[in-house]
Amino acid sequence: MNEPTPIIIAEDVHKWYGKFHVLQGVSLTVNRGEVVVLMGPSGSGKSTFIRTFNALEEYQQGKINIDGIILSHDLRNIEAIRREVGMVFQQFNLFPHLTVLQNITLAPIWVRRWQKTQAEELAMQLLERVGILEQAHKYPGQLSGGQQQRVAIARALAMQPKIMLFDEPTSALDPEMVREVLDVMRNLASEGMTMVVVTHEVGFAREVADRVVLMDSGHLVESATPEIFFTQPQEERTRKFLSQIL
Repeated sequence: MNEPTPIIIAEDVHKWYGKFHVLQGVSLTVNRGEVVVLMGPSGSGKSTFIRTFNALEEYQQGKINIDGIILSHDLRNIEAIRREVGMVFQQFNLFPHLTVLQNITLAPIWVRRWQKTQAEELAMQLLERVGILEQAHKYPGQLSGGQQQRVAIARALAMQPKIMLFDEPTSALDPEMVREVLDVMRNLASEGMTMVVVTHEVGFAREVADRVVLMDSGHLVESATPEIFFTQPQEERTRKFLSQIL
């Protein structure tokens, strides 16, 4: 077996919103190819924490290292990290006036400086990969929520990231559309993509995660394999949380 290689190292991360101490010394290491699911009640700091990984949120104390690059105020470091880290949000954030194909090719053309034909070729491959190739020339408003979220995943993948962050990617979807998005994420995980996922989807966490992490009140409470996390949690706070969601 190869030794695990850390690709995200967060050490003693603190963040304040004014006087509100939202992250209170959170440390987490994610290895290359690992799928880590963050769970916890609303307001526990999960989304804020993963948003620090690509500088969408600043942190005031601690250290974050993304694939050997220290996340600092240096814009060159931030840009380098954002090229390696794709992110999918709760809301799809697609440009309504651009077609699906144009939404996906925009960043590779402008940021990676790809030729349009090269970007479009990759975009079509990605649309096939997420199961909506036939939607390439439609506009976001013509798609279902599940289809729009799959476009958002394809758009993030178009930058060929090493890490994918998912911030509650199914919480804005109707229940019947959740599965199609989770299936795409399952496939990504099976292909070895490093993923950090904030979600309440217990089935996904049980099946796909290498580790499940509970956050509460700005603290990392427990981190364990799904088998242990869901059946033999060590912390009372974890047991209480699971009693409310299972």
